[in-house]
Amino acid sequence: METFLIVFTLSLDAFVASIAYGTNRIEMPFKSMVIIDIVCTSLLAISVFLGTLVRNILPQNYTSIISFLILMLLGIYYLLEGVIKTYIKKVFILDKEFKFKLFDIWFVITVYMDEIKADFDNSKILSLKEALYLGIALSLDSLAIGFGSSLRNINCIGVISLSLIANMVAIWGGLAIGKRFIERTKVNLSWLAGIILIILAFLKLK
Repeated sequence: METFLIVFTLSLDAFVASIAYGTNRIEMPFKSMVIIDIVCTSLLAISVFLGTLVRNILPQNYTSIISFLILMLLGIYYLLEGVIKTYIKKVFILDKEFKFKLFDIWFVITVYMDEIKADFDNSKILSLKEALYLGIALSLDSLAIGFGSSLRNINCIGVISLSLIANMVAIWGGLAIGKRFIERTKVNLSWLAGIILIILAFLKLK
């Protein structure tokens, strides 16, 4: 059950982002979908691996507390995500013109704030490079979630394998749903992710 909750939470961002792309009539080729899926799953695997290493070094009571705090704080963040992102957008100018270049941290932050910004050339087609940035932006939260979850015993292989499938399903499903909306619709499921993460946090105390 815990594995499914973790994977479900991790795939929510990709699902919501894909709905936004569908409603904005931005095409996402299959290759771009694969890039996003691979990037998200790879970064998750890295975070889970690091969490497992830390778990083997620190005493169990320490890892339980750290895991609880990480997941609890992330859960609270998700519940307040809309307010936090609105504040950040006011403090930082995210609509400025920028040149697209590889490993541009500012661009990643911009895409994290608004996934649609990944289509930086407004071509209405998400290229492989743009998909790479979108994948990184969608993985920022999963790095912490994967690390925090793996501090306690979880099915690491199961989480990573299921995530590879769930992300692709979430992307495809989000695009399909988004294309059915005539008007631009803003879907926010961060509150659901927040509730699940808080539940997972308390499960880590067992």
